[in-house]
Amino acid sequence: MSRQTGFPVITDDALAALRRRIGQPVRRPEAYIETATRDAVRHWAAGIGDRNPFWLDAGVAPPTILFAMDRIVSGYVGGLPGIHAMYGGTDFRWQRPIRIGDTIVGESVLLDLVEKPSRFARRAIQQTYRTTFRSQAGDVVCEADSWCFRTERDTARERGKYQAAEPPRYTAGEIDAIAAAYGKEAARGRAPRSWREVAVGDAVPELVKGPLTVTSVIAFVQGWGSLYVRAHGLAFEMFERHPALGIPNPAGVPEPPERVHWDEAMARAVGVPGAYDYGPERVAWLGHLVTNWMGDAGFLRRLNVRVLRHNLIGDTTWCRGTVSGKDPDGVVHLALRAENQRGETTASGSATVVLPERPAGA
Repeated sequence: MSRQTGFPVITDDALAALRRRIGQPVRRPEAYIETATRDAVRHWAAGIGDRNPFWLDAGVAPPTILFAMDRIVSGYVGGLPGIHAMYGGTDFRWQRPIRIGDTIVGESVLLDLVEKPSRFARRAIQQTYRTTFRSQAGDVVCEADSWCFRTERDTARERGKYQAAEPPRYTAGEIDAIAAAYGKEAARGRAPRSWREVAVGDAVPELVKGPLTVTSVIAFVQGWGSLYVRAHGLAFEMFERHPALGIPNPAGVPEPPERVHWDEAMARAVGVPGAYDYGPERVAWLGHLVTNWMGDAGFLRRLNVRVLRHNLIGDTTWCRGTVSGKDPDGVVHLALRAENQRGETTASGSATVVLPERPAGA
């Protein structure tokens, strides 16, 4: 097995080779789950902190469980070996709910490659995939575009866009305030939220997530499944197939770049001030915000979220939204954002929800 001694750079030849794959089907990595069993739904909901009993009671899944059912929509990228991939966001368009017992398979194509100006690294390539999810009956459940930014690790570190961050320290009173916010969290539930009662400018009751810890990262991985976390012989087989994934740790043992989410030194090696969360987690958190608000009778048709900043270990995220528009036939649009305890927006996006047009009994 070869040993990684330095991080590669983006070359014109490697980028041209990757461009030739645009529009081509992508080999599908083995999914973490393919069938939305009760256990899979329970684990996903627990991983994102969604305590709504509706999912198991009604036999449906939180819409964002698709992250656990496909690796490409979660940020798995091909080409440019050794070039870091930072998840940038996903645009989900659902056709119907995901029901417990559904077997759903994603089929992906490389949609586009766009070179972006970057203060973080010398070159940054936005790599976008389109994944079409089909059920066991062959119907389309959802179509999703998901993108990552490919950056040179050494360049990003040397440019030093992100300075060392002082880890947050919380007072007992601040922890009590976060606990109180969790205590007030409530899903709309069975009482339908009707289209007629919603007004543009209405606030969506906020959700708190965090403070982010390595423990909470592990909890998310238990529900989601990860991209490259493997152990024993499976890990060594993966590094043999993809040598650039095997980055030696201080003991000289190869580990995947995914360890930036719990390994402070590895995170700093790619130019980030410390270990940080998985981007799909924040997309799922904003999805949780929306499904709590819309109630059991609502349908989340679209969720489009861009990850803007790193959510570092120790950070607390407040998920917020407002009603930004209304269309006929029960359609409501929401503007969404995730803010940390420093007041920085770490993710933003939008959602489209279909609600009952009239209050129950009208």
